[in-house]
Amino acid sequence: MSGSPARRIAHLDMDAFFASVELLRYPDLRGQPVVIGGRGEAPRDGRYARLRDYVGRGVITTATYEARAFGVHSAMGMMKAARLAPDAVLLPVNFPAYRHYSRLFKAAVAAIAPQVEDRGIDEIYIDLTDLPQDSTILGRQLKQAVRDATGLVCSIGISPNKLLSKIASDLDKPDGLTLIGPGDLQRRIWPLPVSKVNGIGPKATRRLQGMGIETIAQLAAAAPDRLQEAFGLGMARWLLDVAHGIDERPVVTVSEPRSISRETTFERDLHVVRDRELLSGIFRELCDHLAQDLARKRVYGSTIGIKLRFDDFRIVTRDLTLDEAIGDADAIHRAAGQCLKRVVLDRRLRLLGVRASKLEPAGDSPSGHHPVQLSLY
Repeated sequence: MSGSPARRIAHLDMDAFFASVELLRYPDLRGQPVVIGGRGEAPRDGRYARLRDYVGRGVITTATYEARAFGVHSAMGMMKAARLAPDAVLLPVNFPAYRHYSRLFKAAVAAIAPQVEDRGIDEIYIDLTDLPQDSTILGRQLKQAVRDATGLVCSIGISPNKLLSKIASDLDKPDGLTLIGPGDLQRRIWPLPVSKVNGIGPKATRRLQGMGIETIAQLAAAAPDRLQEAFGLGMARWLLDVAHGIDERPVVTVSEPRSISRETTFERDLHVVRDRELLSGIFRELCDHLAQDLARKRVYGSTIGIKLRFDDFRIVTRDLTLDEAIGDADAIHRAAGQCLKRVVLDRRLRLLGVRASKLEPAGDSPSGHHPVQLSLY
């Protein structure tokens, strides 16, 4: 419709959210490498556990930027991280605290810009199209509101669509405010590696690299027939669209989820035997995070499922419907483990996911299931 204002979509991402919340509780750790995850121990008598002393399964949930400088990152196995940053402080996850600060920052944003799409505990999309202030002023107002409400910093990307805004929010971290306007697609987005596009995972990145396509600019210039031959028609069209900054998805402010899922694409394909400990830790973390998502939505799920993508891009799903809806992490872990037992794990894995469906409002307490410790199997 002529005369309609151009779309302005913001992506707000809290900087190292879990770690930053912990630094509010333990300010003496500022400037130090800190890792959150696994079975970390709370400080005792002012003394902190160190990553070098960690023994057992588990993966990193997040880390401070100082820890990331050593090559430590989320979803990395704790034992590998201990070899990279042995002196890093190790803290346990504290989901009640993270949910509290998540509610605070989202409420602060909604008071300024009410058209918000919740994308998880630490990120949101915001439709700024109908607000009168210019984008820079709005971005600064939002950042200050978040800081005032939580004491934390965030990074914001603003562009005509979700795709570019999500990329932009990561360009100037931490505490960044990045606007993508006319000419910025070519200047700031095209020089980036293709892996910066949300949805282009490690396997697709390697396949594109094998075709001589390293950057988003090279992807934009790629011959459509070559992409179609390598990825199929639908994927090829999507790759060309995202390379040219095309994304028409709306900001969805109200939705009743039919399912809630958590999944992760690995940086390398994982072997189900040699990487068993790492996979088991990731599996447990996914179940924990899914339970937190259900609690935040105040729902339980009576069907629990898993999703696997193998190194040949084959996707396998399995579901288990229970007599009662559940929301407890241990119960989810148990049900998802039963699903995994029905899959022939004969190839390396590149993606693992867990989901809950057939959702219903949560009651006063989840159904009674005894915790059962399961491996990936």
